[in-house]
Amino acid sequence: MGNLTMKYRTPAPDSAEGWENESLPIGNGYLGANIFGIVNKERIQLTHNALVNPHYDECGRMFGGLNNLAEIYIYFPCQEVDKYERGLSLDEGFAYCNYYHKGIKFTREYFASYPDKVIVTHIEADKKEPLNFKIVAEIPYIKEYAFKEGDGGGKSGSVWSLEDTIFFRGTLHFYNVLFEGLIKVITDGVTVQCENGICIENATQATIVIAADTNYALCEEVFLEQNREKKTKGTDPHESMMQLVSSAVKKGYQKLREQHMQDYRKLFGRVKFSLDDSKEGYVEDLLCDYKSGKSVPYLEELYFQYGRYLLISSSRKGGLPANLQGIWNCHDLSPWGSGYWHNINVQMNYWPAFNTNLLETFEPYVDYHQAYRSKAEEYASEYIKEHNPKNFKEGKGACGWTIGTAGYPYFITAPGGHSGPGTGALTSKLFWEAYAFSCDPQILKEVTYPALLGMSRFLTKTVKEYDGKYLVCPSASPEQLNNGPYISDGTFYRTVGCAFDQQLIYENGKDLLTATDLLGADLEEKEDIVLQKQQIDKYSHVNVGWSGQIKEFLEEHFYGEIGEYHHRHISHLMALYPGTSINASTPAWMDAARISLENRGNNTTGWALAHRLNAWARLGEGNKAYEVIRKLLSEKTMMNLWDLHPPFQIDGNFGATAGIAEMLMQSHNDHIEILPALPDTWESGSFEGLLARGGFEIDARWNGGSITYIRIKSLCGNGVKIKCPGIGMICRDDNRYQVLSDDLIQMDTVKDGCYLFENLPPKEKVDEVEELSIEVGKEMTLSWKSNNPVNVYRAIDSASDYQLLAEDVIENSYKDTIDFSKHETITYKVKAVRGTCESKGIYKTINHATELEIDRYEILLKEKG
Repeated sequence: MGNLTMKYRTPAPDSAEGWENESLPIGNGYLGANIFGIVNKERIQLTHNALVNPHYDECGRMFGGLNNLAEIYIYFPCQEVDKYERGLSLDEGFAYCNYYHKGIKFTREYFASYPDKVIVTHIEADKKEPLNFKIVAEIPYIKEYAFKEGDGGGKSGSVWSLEDTIFFRGTLHFYNVLFEGLIKVITDGVTVQCENGICIENATQATIVIAADTNYALCEEVFLEQNREKKTKGTDPHESMMQLVSSAVKKGYQKLREQHMQDYRKLFGRVKFSLDDSKEGYVEDLLCDYKSGKSVPYLEELYFQYGRYLLISSSRKGGLPANLQGIWNCHDLSPWGSGYWHNINVQMNYWPAFNTNLLETFEPYVDYHQAYRSKAEEYASEYIKEHNPKNFKEGKGACGWTIGTAGYPYFITAPGGHSGPGTGALTSKLFWEAYAFSCDPQILKEVTYPALLGMSRFLTKTVKEYDGKYLVCPSASPEQLNNGPYISDGTFYRTVGCAFDQQLIYENGKDLLTATDLLGADLEEKEDIVLQKQQIDKYSHVNVGWSGQIKEFLEEHFYGEIGEYHHRHISHLMALYPGTSINASTPAWMDAARISLENRGNNTTGWALAHRLNAWARLGEGNKAYEVIRKLLSEKTMMNLWDLHPPFQIDGNFGATAGIAEMLMQSHNDHIEILPALPDTWESGSFEGLLARGGFEIDARWNGGSITYIRIKSLCGNGVKIKCPGIGMICRDDNRYQVLSDDLIQMDTVKDGCYLFENLPPKEKVDEVEELSIEVGKEMTLSWKSNNPVNVYRAIDSASDYQLLAEDVIENSYKDTIDFSKHETITYKVKAVRGTCESKGIYKTINHATELEIDRYEILLKEKG
């Protein structure tokens, strides 16, 4: 495994653009900082996620978001330097800046310690008494009000120094947020006070300890309180800041560094990912080569691990969850408010918490959920009373809980506008995954089950029965406008029973019933469980349209005739990812999802590409998934490897990391599958420590595209199925394993037991079928080209699985006598066969569309552009 370091030859520019594109982020879940590495005027920008300062415009609409906490500048006398390098060590969790001036080497190191809740900067020279610098602090964006007098968006504060300490303190007026920070300098030189700062003279080394906090306290009262100025329920941060800094100073630099490393490596070091022929380099060069089309495996390794680094840095127990920008913001009013957007984005933030073995990082969102839960229950009652009053029930929590798209540290919203009530179920999916990967019975009982049950209470009341189907009314697919953006009147398309809502209420119901079974029979008689069982099979959650696609809306026929054709959201594929009800056991739905994904395309935002990456991985399409990685890194990644929405939005980083893990290992479909979506370009490599559902850590190596080694560590002692090419063949004579097929085994495990599989046979390949055509008449006449015998399959209407029509067909044609008039669509699939191995297959959907309907559809698409 190589040394994972993001290296640069030049500093980040001292500007907002430099902050976004080139500065390097560090964080400890409490505080975030961006490091610029500027030689003569270092800039350290600080962020605290509770420092939210919205305001009202003249129409009474709320705007704004996260505010820049403080700027710290360190002035050095040297201008011209040699051998400059800055970087970010992902292995050890620190940023650095090194250079030579007049033959003297200067070194700066920066890290954010979670155990000590401080940010530390250490500056050192390799010769005696050449180190002279001045450090000052500024509170940016001090103002009486944000845009107009009385809007509440003002900010006040001051900076002063005392001996070796700089203090900054102030208030954001909207929520009455009191903030304070301390900057302590420990040095072997002389300390002199100056305006807003401290001067250090004749030193060989100096350690700067930074702490900051607010009077925000995460609790349910924050969300229930109506008076915005009374939402800050915490205490004055002064004493706690003094104690933190005092404790850090007593430990000293080396002890602080050691404890930081120990804490950070405990999380980051769990997972490794290596591609053969990986070569280190400067990020400027790596990105340039990548954009020119070259293979740069080291950049892909960095990119994967950088997402894990960012999650560790921005989401730790005791802090707020990672928001749209993680824990980093330099602006007065951050883009999109740096909020928690629940129609995909905040969920995407936590996808890598599960499969990349960082379960602890999800705890801040659990705490956030517990705090807003009472308000979410109020919103649920109000929502049902308004939209489905027949199902309304009196009492706290009687209608469950819900959440809309936007959320902040101070308030949440209810469903409405551009997203339906499925946003709540997309959120509750995270709580199921927290149990599925950990198998922790306490999480199941205290976190997962209450979240699923409350969401089921709400969602089962959002539906109305139509011809035996339970459909959400009203329903919306996130951010889809009427007829798309080109001919839109600017309103969002609202309807009944769109795929986003139907798929997610099915996922929540399915997970709840599984959790109920795990917890025991005493829960079976609960009224909510009975109602969920009555509804679960009548949600009509996946429907296939005339194009062979997964329908986004029940009323659509062809793909994309409603809404934007190339929309950034793939909301109709929630059952594929992050849901699990479209899987290998529903192959007809998998093929329909593939058509939807191909039509949606990749010309979209960074985060939306990351969602597509996960979806392609779930479909087993390694090369398609890799195309998305190439586009992400070539077009939607900045010099500091942050995701570019644009602007910077961190969910793209998190989603991409989860997607790469999904390419390497999947565990959602009743078994653990090794290398389910390996692209051709990743011919040889290895990974260690990926986490699978059921509580398993997985290591694997491969060479020439074939798996050579698998190691499975059982964390809980559960039974497991393992799928990979040839594993059944090497286990047939071993009574420890139950061989289910050449590629699938089942086994029992013991807690902390390790199980090795080596010398697996190479993966077999079958030439694919080509040029499938279907002649529609009294008989369906299929023809194709294939060098091998084929199996012929058929799926009728929205069936999830294919029916086998014929095996080992040698001729390149087949006739089906089905009465097509009785069905809306038929999908045929033809797979080449060699021995026991089948190709992926080629498929095609036929429908009853008239020439008039086809012409109208084509005109509509031209109008949409």
